[in-house]
Amino acid sequence: MSVKAFELVPAVERDLLMGDKARINIECIECCGKHLYVGTNDCFIHHFLLDEVTSAKGKLSYSSQKLLHKYLGLKKPVAELRAASALERLIVLCDGIVFLVDMVTLETVPSAAGGGAKIRGVAAFCINENPVNGDPFCVEMGILSSKRRTVQIFMVYEDRVQLVKEVGTPEQPCAVSVDGYFLCLALATQYMILNYNTGASQDLFPYNSEERRPIVKRIGREEFLLAAPGGLGMFANAEGVSQRAPVNWSESVIGAAVCFPYVVALDESFITIHSMLDQQLKQTLSFRDGHILQDFEGKVILASTKAVYVLVPLPLERQIQDLLASHRVEEALILTEGAQRNIPKDKFQILHKRILQQAGFIQFGQLQFLEASEHFRKGQLDVRELISLYPLLLPTSSSFTRCHPPLHEFADLNHLAQGDKDKVLRCKKFLISYLGEVRSTEVANGCREDVDTALLKLYAEQDHDSLLDLLASDNACLLADSIPWLEKYHKYFALGLLYHYNGQDSAALQLWIRVADGDLQDPTRSDLYEYVVDFLCSCSNLDLVWQYADWALQKDPTIGIHIFTKRPVSKDWPQLNSDDVISYLGKHVQAQLLYLEYLVLERRIQKEKFHTHLAVLYLERVTMLLSQSPIDEAQLSSARDRLQALLRESNLYRVQILLGKMENCEQLLLERATLHGKLEEHDKALHILVHKLRDFRSAEAFCIWASSCRDSAYQQQLFHLLLGVYLDGNRPGKSQAAAAAAGGDSGDLEMAAVDLLNRHGEVFDAVRVLRMLPEGWSLQLLRPFLGRAVRASVHACRTSQIALGLANSENLQLLHDRLKERKKPIFVSEKKGCHLCHNTFSEPDVVCLPGGVPVHTQCVAQRKRATLSHWRCSYSNKKRHKDSFNSSETNPYSLHTSNSTRSSSELVYESFPKSILPLLSKIRPSTSLLWVYSFLWCLCC
Repeated sequence: MSVKAFELVPAVERDLLMGDKARINIECIECCGKHLYVGTNDCFIHHFLLDEVTSAKGKLSYSSQKLLHKYLGLKKPVAELRAASALERLIVLCDGIVFLVDMVTLETVPSAAGGGAKIRGVAAFCINENPVNGDPFCVEMGILSSKRRTVQIFMVYEDRVQLVKEVGTPEQPCAVSVDGYFLCLALATQYMILNYNTGASQDLFPYNSEERRPIVKRIGREEFLLAAPGGLGMFANAEGVSQRAPVNWSESVIGAAVCFPYVVALDESFITIHSMLDQQLKQTLSFRDGHILQDFEGKVILASTKAVYVLVPLPLERQIQDLLASHRVEEALILTEGAQRNIPKDKFQILHKRILQQAGFIQFGQLQFLEASEHFRKGQLDVRELISLYPLLLPTSSSFTRCHPPLHEFADLNHLAQGDKDKVLRCKKFLISYLGEVRSTEVANGCREDVDTALLKLYAEQDHDSLLDLLASDNACLLADSIPWLEKYHKYFALGLLYHYNGQDSAALQLWIRVADGDLQDPTRSDLYEYVVDFLCSCSNLDLVWQYADWALQKDPTIGIHIFTKRPVSKDWPQLNSDDVISYLGKHVQAQLLYLEYLVLERRIQKEKFHTHLAVLYLERVTMLLSQSPIDEAQLSSARDRLQALLRESNLYRVQILLGKMENCEQLLLERATLHGKLEEHDKALHILVHKLRDFRSAEAFCIWASSCRDSAYQQQLFHLLLGVYLDGNRPGKSQAAAAAAGGDSGDLEMAAVDLLNRHGEVFDAVRVLRMLPEGWSLQLLRPFLGRAVRASVHACRTSQIALGLANSENLQLLHDRLKERKKPIFVSEKKGCHLCHNTFSEPDVVCLPGGVPVHTQCVAQRKRATLSHWRCSYSNKKRHKDSFNSSETNPYSLHTSNSTRSSSELVYESFPKSILPLLSKIRPSTSLLWVYSFLWCLCC
């Protein structure tokens, strides 16, 4: 695929060069800045001045002016010219001789000794453009000898040349290029790289110099371009490695040059231009009789035998725009990235972003959305450029104007789609995806309102699921632009969310209520009523809560009450006053009941009026159900269960009020019994349960409930009271008339009493029960009760005996351990002092404190009399005895009496004699504790 990268512009016409001399041909050229030097076959050097001329249309041309020409006097063609601008010299090769010529006068430069600075026997030479010598007024030059297989390195000065190195080659070299210490040579049969400093060499690939002219061209630091067999242009670096793919040029190439990023090759009829980036042929120019192609500081100059031309590169931006115009996106991007080295960084970044944006729009128009999205992101496209393609998506308040010059050729999406609805739909889906990706990135900075508003319109139009997510999150949708769009597509719920986000909760609620009542149609949420209730639960505006709560309660009080019961309980959240809520709910009885249940049963608020109110509502509910005909037993049972549970569990309601309301209701005897229990009127409660309801199980349950938080004595009292109620009808002395009235009920009461004793026998006092029971009862009926009572009595007796025996053994063991732990003899002398009065000892009578500390007996008598008395009485109590021997601080003092005198200055007093210890170990556990105590006390005293 072709692209116009260069234009061929004449530089020196034939008439200006040779006039009417037909046999003069151009042999070599050299350009240094604006100065062009031409060597001809008649041994002349012509000096021209080239000026660039730019037309009004921006087209570049050259005007040439001949300054001088000079005959060298050798009668041979000028084979090679090279400029050394730092020395103001031309290096000339003519007739196998290299010599220096002044660049201005074209006079041959004489040497310091008066002769010419010449080198003879030269086949070819080249300048080292990467010199290793640091002298700025010296030029390094490589020369091929025409008679020997050597390469010579010369240093060229202003008036002399100096040989510095000579390197041999395996074959006769015919072309050379130098870079630093590296020589790239074309030998007779192959190319090679040679380091003339170290002598290291690297063969590259074979080549037959007799079949075609070799090409060795330095194109960069330690990199060369070579003409390889098969019509290939090969790249090789100093290590002999090719880091670029070869270009496929003509078999008959006679010259090559590099003008990055292109490789220009010249053959007999054409100039071919290949890209170094993708190795593709980009341009072909017809050029006959051409035989010279050179590049001078980025300027490519060609010559035929009669004239000189300049290959002028077109601006890279123009080349890239031409590629984009032909929709060759990849080539344009490759060329742009390859041109980075030739463009200043700031300018390149601007150019690169614009090219990426243009490429993105081209691929967008081709529906290549993945590639377009990537290029838009890399090029940091102002997303409004893309939104503006879609009619009406940008807000009316947007001040955006499209980029100029335009990034694309489309007027709008309709122009792009040409009536194809499927194409329009695909483009809209792409925009939804792209805007969703970039709205939270830096790309949307400064235009968030435009992006979010466009996204909302697309979501609404396409009925997209993400519309609600957009409005429920942080967004910048413009309300004025969004309202008509959402109304157009019946997205009223979404519009309510947008109202809420913009702080217009009242408008949102009005809109949602109209949808919930059926005035507006929006199928977005089937549970919109529940959503409104939840919204009011979390609404911080209490005026709105009071305003719309009535609507919610009228629609469904069981759900509407959630406005008050599901409200967050937090110090930072505005709270509703419970009294106000109860008053407000006066006309919604069911909701009021649910709210009181919430306060009393869930939040556990301990206020008498709430508990009483709830109990009254429960009672009224039960009374209403009882008055219905027929009675709904299921509802009645549930209502009574809730009433009974509250009456049992709460202690805050006013009992007398409830009793007054139940006074004439014989159907609520169980509830009345519970209320009597709250008043501690257990006899009345049990009378109702036993004699009116004949519900013996409930009577037993009442006793358990009424004594649940009391001690066992209270529970025993209640059960004895119940037993008394059961037995009241069988007591001796009851009139026969009353007994006859009771009829067969006495048998039921007797069986209830028996069952009570047999089930709860552990609660009763067996002796008291036996006194209460009628004499005529059979022991067989009470066998379970009596058996359990006897076992319990025996168990208690034996348990106490075991405890007593264990206490005796423990006391005896403590005495034994104490005697075993008596200290060794205590030494007392006149030099030691009492730890209580700090006076020295003058008598042998002392008392030893725990730890072997001796003190005066009178000191102990004065300060520890109470402790000693306590110790003597401690054996009468198990716990006090145990504590006195377990703590060294509270143990009684150990008394020691002197029984012998060791010396006049030191006396020894021992504790209990060792003969007592075996005696103590033989004391039996049955030995009287009083006897042991008396025995030990006698020893101590």
